Amino acid sequence: MSKQIYRLVHRQARAGAQLAITNAPDGWIVTVAEPTRTLEQNAKLWPMLTDVSRQVDWYGQRLTPEEWKDVFSAALKAQKVVPGLNGGFVVCGQSTSKMGKREFSDLLEVMFAFGADKGVQWSEPVPAWGQAA
Repeated sequence: MSKQIYRLVHRQARAGAQLAITNAPDGWIVTVAEPTRTLEQNAKLWPMLTDVSRQVDWYGQRLTPEEWKDVFSAALKAQKVVPGLNGGFVVCGQSTSKMGKREFSDLLEVMFAFGADKGVQWSEPVPAWGQAA
């Protein structure tokens, strides 16, 4: 038996998932989770991070898009910061690839609000990307 993934969108899919659970060997693991971010949400992330990176001076520094991703995800999660092993600090964070659609939508909203406050000119139109996105 190999890995099986069921999108619970109709009765037949649920029945298939239940059958797979019934037939799974002891010790196997079942996870039921919200879908992760959509392709549309993912496609929006990096252009927005790049726009912020090019246009916002952050306490005298220009941050890379990757660093901005850490800043925004830390703001969303109110994450903790701990001292690094060799100086500096480390944000104990969550990977954006593990975020569900709603949480990722919240991340994009945080980015959009920040960009609006800082006068960022978006290179691409920023859509309403609520839960349906």
